[in-house]
Amino acid sequence: MTDTGDIWLVGAGPGDPELLTIKAARLIASADVIVHDGLVPAAILDLAPASTPRIPVAKQRDRHTLPQDQINALLVRLAREGRRVVRLKGGDPFVFGRGGEELEAARAAGIPCHIVPGVSAALGCAAEAGLPLTHRALASAVSFVAGTCQGLHEQDWRGLAGPSRTLVIYMGVTTASAIADKLMADGVSPDMPVAILERGTLPGARAIRTLLAGLGRVVTEAAIRSPAILVVGRVAGLAEAEDVLAGLAGRALAEAGQW
Repeated sequence: MTDTGDIWLVGAGPGDPELLTIKAARLIASADVIVHDGLVPAAILDLAPASTPRIPVAKQRDRHTLPQDQINALLVRLAREGRRVVRLKGGDPFVFGRGGEELEAARAAGIPCHIVPGVSAALGCAAEAGLPLTHRALASAVSFVAGTCQGLHEQDWRGLAGPSRTLVIYMGVTTASAIADKLMADGVSPDMPVAILERGTLPGARAIRTLLAGLGRVVTEAAIRSPAILVVGRVAGLAEAEDVLAGLAGRALAEAGQW
């Protein structure tokens, strides 16, 4: 191979292969090499021919197979070998997928880079749970934040959650208690509904509905594991979910003297 190849940043969606776009499925099937996140399930990778090389670059909290700069360098190197590189990312490449950094690296190297959007985890998981992120009577705005940000207590989330607003928190399982404390300190009511959407669209998916005051306790006692998102807002009360409003969260509110 002598001609320079190209890079495709492809959204794999929340996990269900049937939620892939037609373009994403076509590119997976025609890739010269696939570089993929750990959240991309085997059922999606298996859409590629068995002979297609697959390079995992899984990221977990505080543990990366490759640092991001090395992933960028890998993509550029593979493209310079003349390959069509499909960088397969869970959800959408530009929603907490570091797609922007990889696009910048490709541009800096003079490598053609193309974007294929995917169904984000927030949209896919909420849809499965029957949870509208916006609702004319309940929420006219929605915000997305990452729960793993360093210095969580220093983040300014005021106005992101509350009446008429929905807040979707990615990667917030391990910091759920701190997230709840922060939101309440910023003025969000302790009885604000929260939906915990675990493994949405994947086998073993769970949806649990609780209150903000009990969020940390529910995550711990229900043994919630990533991947999961948290949806904070009145719309969370509409989710088709296991309801613990009168259980763990209720005890938390009672202990706080707020129920």
